[in-house]
Amino acid sequence: MAVTLYIASVQPFSGKSALCVGLGMRFVKDGFSICYMKPVSTMARVEDGQVIDDDALRFKELFNLPHPMEELVPVALTPQIVEGILRGTIKEDFESKLKEIYRRHVHHHDVFLLEGGGSLREGYIVGLSPLYIAELLEAKSIAIVKYDSDLTAVDDALLAKRRLGDSLLGVVLNMVPKPRLDFVEQVVKPYLEERGVRVLAVMPRERLLASVSVGELVEVLEGEVLCCPEGCNELVEHIMIGAMTIESALSHFRRRANKAVITGGDRPDIQLAALETPTKCLILTGNIHPSPIILSRAEEIGVPIILVRHDTFTTVQLIEKFFGKSRFYQEKKIAMFERLLEERFDFDQLYGMIGLK
Repeated sequence: MAVTLYIASVQPFSGKSALCVGLGMRFVKDGFSICYMKPVSTMARVEDGQVIDDDALRFKELFNLPHPMEELVPVALTPQIVEGILRGTIKEDFESKLKEIYRRHVHHHDVFLLEGGGSLREGYIVGLSPLYIAELLEAKSIAIVKYDSDLTAVDDALLAKRRLGDSLLGVVLNMVPKPRLDFVEQVVKPYLEERGVRVLAVMPRERLLASVSVGELVEVLEGEVLCCPEGCNELVEHIMIGAMTIESALSHFRRRANKAVITGGDRPDIQLAALETPTKCLILTGNIHPSPIILSRAEEIGVPIILVRHDTFTTVQLIEKFFGKSRFYQEKKIAMFERLLEERFDFDQLYGMIGLK
């Protein structure tokens, strides 16, 4: 029978999916077979009559899981399902459905990874809170805590202990700014452990892990790719605005690599300056097409140009809301997170607690 681990997060976009993938990679590397399930999804949607959850879909693809989506996501709380529950037209026994699918697979693997929701308050509408799921499936829990400050990290870790109870094996403190790493390791970690909360890892904030792909920028901006669509998989770590004089543009753009430059479609001088520095994409606002010279230069060096109808201010706002909420499943991100886990996660302690050898 599999060891069952429930990976929870206190707040959305904390790195829960990354932790699931990273742990899965390590288990497979160590020779263990794994299964995966997201017991309750509040992010699911319906496409062509089939329920889709992006996290479950990517995990299925990464690990070549044979299970259909309805088994990976037993309880999909789409808006339509939620409305039916509230109106009383849907009275499905979600708990029994979850248990049945879980029992179908738990005896055929070494580790069963359960990915929790975006926070510890999800699932109550169907009687499947994080703690109840952990108890129902006899799972041990790991909570990932996004670092915003020393105070919130401690409060969130103690909240996870309160909400998940005895099922909690420990927490992972994630996205800690590098200048705070020593303090968190030497002061915050012992403070929490004195209060019964194990800290399995302190993970640093890395810009690459918070980056977004050029393709995601196209999607969020509803933009048009004018050239070099093959560059849409490139990752953008910085956003720079080209609203300066041409005299200062080159020195300004040279300060950042792996960047997207946002500028008006009527500024060919700024556009050309951006293309002469390490730039992942050029975002032209105001729905103004670039000159053939700019297009030719971009094609020559392989930099996508994205045309958007928004003004520069609106474009920046849209991107800022999206940054840090990008999906995790790009190859570069996976490789980096896997390396960080190897360096910082206490696998010996985890394996000892759950009985893996």
